[in-house]
Amino acid sequence: MDIFDKCRVSPMVNEAKANGTYPYFHSLESAPGTEVIMEGRRRIMLGSNNYLGLTSSPLVVEAAVKALEKYGTGCSGSRFLNGTLDLHIELEAELADYLRKDDAVIFSTGFQTNLGIISAVVKHGDFAVCDRENHASIYDGCKLSYGKMLRYRHNDTDDLENILKKIPEDAGKLIITDGVFSMGGDIADLPKITELAEKYGARVMVDDAHGFGVIGDGGRGTASYFGLEDKVDIIMGTFSKSLASLGGYMVCNAELAEYVRHNSRPFIFSASMPPASCAAALAALKYIREHPEIVQRLSHLSSYAREGLKKRGVAIRESSTPIIPVYTYETMNTLTKARALYDAGVYVNTVLPPAAAPNECLLRTSYMATHTEPLLDEAMDIIKDIMTP
Repeated sequence: MDIFDKCRVSPMVNEAKANGTYPYFHSLESAPGTEVIMEGRRRIMLGSNNYLGLTSSPLVVEAAVKALEKYGTGCSGSRFLNGTLDLHIELEAELADYLRKDDAVIFSTGFQTNLGIISAVVKHGDFAVCDRENHASIYDGCKLSYGKMLRYRHNDTDDLENILKKIPEDAGKLIITDGVFSMGGDIADLPKITELAEKYGARVMVDDAHGFGVIGDGGRGTASYFGLEDKVDIIMGTFSKSLASLGGYMVCNAELAEYVRHNSRPFIFSASMPPASCAAALAALKYIREHPEIVQRLSHLSSYAREGLKKRGVAIRESSTPIIPVYTYETMNTLTKARALYDAGVYVNTVLPPAAAPNECLLRTSYMATHTEPLLDEAMDIIKDIMTP
C-alpha cells in the first residue's frame, strides 16, 4: 500500500469549498484588532484570542521593534546552547514574580510548552489524568511521554475521583486541566481538583492559555481566581493571547524548573524564542501589571456581550469569560451561519467535530478589552438577524 493513500482530505472539505461555506484560512490584510480587513472587506473581529487587544499597542510594538534592531531577527540556537538572551532571563523573572511562583521557563510556542512539560515530567509508570476537553497539545504531550494517560468526563470531579482511586498508590500522578476551556469558555473546578490531588497524592498542572489576562487578580489566571496558587504545582500559559506575542511558559518551583530545562527535549532541541517576540511579551506583561483595569474592562465587555446576545434571543452556552459560544448544533447549519455572518461583516470561529460532540456544534465568539459597546451592538444585531428567525 502507498503510504500516501490515506493522505486525502475529507469529502466534506471539498464540498464546503465548492458551496462557499469553507470556514478556514481567511486571510487578514490588517492588524488583528477589533475591526479588520479580511479578504478586502471590513469585518468585526469576534474570533480572536487577543483578549486584551495588546497586539497593536504602541508600547508593545515599539518594544518589539527595538529588540529587532538590537538583537536581530533570531538567536540561531537553543536556549541550552547559544540561544539565551538577557531578555529571556528577564521575562522568566517577571513571569515568576507576577504569577507568584519561584521560577519560570519559556518555550518557543504554546503547543511546544505542553509537549515539553508533560513529556519531561510524566515517565514510565506514571499517570497523566486529563479532562476530556483539554487542549490538543496536552494530549500530544501525554503521547510523547512514557506514562499512561487517563481521561475523566469534562469538569466531572466525581469521575476524576473514581479514576484516581484505581491508580496504584505508589504511582506518580499528574492531574492536567485547562483553566479556562478554549471552546466552551467554562472554568475548571479547581477547588475540587486540588482537594482530590491532596487526597490521592497527585500533582496539579493547569493550562492557563485562556485564563491569563482574563480572570484572577490582575489577570493572574485560574489559580488566582480561586485563591489556590499554592495548591497548583505547574501553571502553563501562552504569549499568543493576552500577552500579544508568540511562545509559552511554565511557572513552578525552582527545582522543577531546573529539571525541565535539563530534561525537556522540546525545550533543549528547539531554537529559542525570537528577540522581538520576547520583548513584545515582556512589554505586554509590564503593561498588564501597571494597568489591571484593562482586565476589568474585558470582564465588563464580556458581560455586556453575554447579556446583549440573550436579550436578542440568541441561544448561547453559559460562561463567565470572554469566550461565548453560540449554539448551532448541526455541522451544515454551523457552516452556513458562519458564512452568512462573515458575509454580513462579523468574523467568528466554527467549532465542529471532533472539537465538539456531533449535533453540539457551536460558533465561538470571543471578545477584547478594546472592543466598544457600540461596535458590539453592531455585531450583535448582525448575529441576531442571522441566528434568529
